[in-house]
Amino acid sequence: MYQAFQYFADMTQPMRALAGFSEGAIKHWFPNDSIPSVQKLIAMYEQVELMGFTHHRTPFNIQSIKYSDGSLIPIEEEIVSTSEFCHLVRFKKVGHIAQPKVLLVAPMSGHFATLLAGTARTLLKDHDVYITDWINIRDIPLGAGVFDFDSYVEHIIHFLEILGPDSHLMGVCQPTVACLIATAVMSEDRSPYVPASVTLMAGPIDVRSNPTKVNDLANEKPLDWFSTQLISSVPTQFKGAGRKVYPGFIQISAFMNMNAKRHQESFRKLYEYRVKGENDKANAIRNFYQEYFAIMDLSAPFYLETIQKVFQDCELPLGKMCFRGRLINLRAIRKPFLLTVEGQRDDICGIGQTLAAQDLCGLLPSYKKAHHLQPGVGHYGVFNGSRWENQIYPVVRNLIQSSI
Repeated sequence: MYQAFQYFADMTQPMRALAGFSEGAIKHWFPNDSIPSVQKLIAMYEQVELMGFTHHRTPFNIQSIKYSDGSLIPIEEEIVSTSEFCHLVRFKKVGHIAQPKVLLVAPMSGHFATLLAGTARTLLKDHDVYITDWINIRDIPLGAGVFDFDSYVEHIIHFLEILGPDSHLMGVCQPTVACLIATAVMSEDRSPYVPASVTLMAGPIDVRSNPTKVNDLANEKPLDWFSTQLISSVPTQFKGAGRKVYPGFIQISAFMNMNAKRHQESFRKLYEYRVKGENDKANAIRNFYQEYFAIMDLSAPFYLETIQKVFQDCELPLGKMCFRGRLINLRAIRKPFLLTVEGQRDDICGIGQTLAAQDLCGLLPSYKKAHHLQPGVGHYGVFNGSRWENQIYPVVRNLIQSSI
């Protein structure tokens, strides 16, 4: 299956590259032209170039932060720590004063961490931001070992230790479960690196609350079906040749099929905006899909364990989740402030699934708990876009400030 996809991708890449070259050439020849036929041709070439997946990670492209007074603070990307599977990246503010440290944990769900570039850019206004930049598993040789669910949790714990005491933890979507587990383990161990605050955004803490189509799909088949039907071996031309993975192209294709009409409408609008010369609107759509179509594979052990532990057996809310054979005790969490955030129109993590963390942390004082339900946003609107920046982020910022 994977090899067949790769053959197709390799075969269509020259056509997409030609479309991109042709689009650039026309813009060069007609830089300020508004001839309708030329605009339509540019819009058509853009659609062809954009249609297709790539395994190349796009840049975060966070070069500076602009403050309300108009001042610009330069940003430098710095790899603070690295493992075989992940880089811990810091967006360092050049010559800036110390601010609260935030570890932003990106999902490993078919996209690169750059999908959270907008999230990081907003957080940088008031915080010293670090992000988990997961490496595409197909580029990691078999000799590096296995990456499973416990490995994910271990990375979070290790990175929090690097950030130091009184740092802050934020998980977006899938890693909310691992973030809560890491916090519980560190709390029970009385680690000095327990985060001062934990923000969980649109994540599957308890998928029994308002199940979505994603939850239903995870429970329609037994685990063996996922193992035999969705797991492939990395083709021989890549560094991770032979490694068992859940291919990113299957994951993203599934997400797109869930909202096929919405994506079709987006591409229709992209074409119309480009023809009408409304380039800012067109560029916003294009930029989103350039990032959305940059895919990464998932380690098969990690993917299958996530399906079983989180979506089928609901181990965390049922008190059955273990880490390295050790039963997780969420009631050990007493130090950090806890914020849960959900989107009213989220069709991936239903309302109540993230909120469940509030009750599971039973010994956390009520004054340390807060919940925010954002009206009118879907899954991605929780952590990206104008409502994230103008309505959700102030809640996150205030919670972090309260925990200092």
